Amino acid sequence: MAVTLTDAAANRVESFLANRGKGLGLRVGIKTTGCSGLAYVLEFVDELADGDEVFESQGVKVIVDAKSLVYIDGTELDYTKEGLNEGFKFINPNQADECGCGESFTV
Repeated sequence: MAVTLTDAAANRVESFLANRGKGLGLRVGIKTTGCSGLAYVLEFVDELADGDEVFESQGVKVIVDAKSLVYIDGTELDYTKEGLNEGFKFINPNQADECGCGESFTV
């Protein structure tokens, strides 16, 4: 499987990378935190690290470390605007539950 982007998410990442003026792609990962235990992490990648998996989706490179891939394999990343709020939304088939504030999740 892989981690993929919707058209909206890919367009937003391409826009961020263009404004930044550099970068190989977007790192999608997890960290241990929050009420439910895991939280998503997004950051731009300038250099690959050992053990990184690289997927290409909608023309954008998505980089995932091996530890995170176990939890987010099959995830689709979307970019949504709802009223005044906008941001990335994770559609993760491995996610079992989410905390009330939406900051963390469990698998």
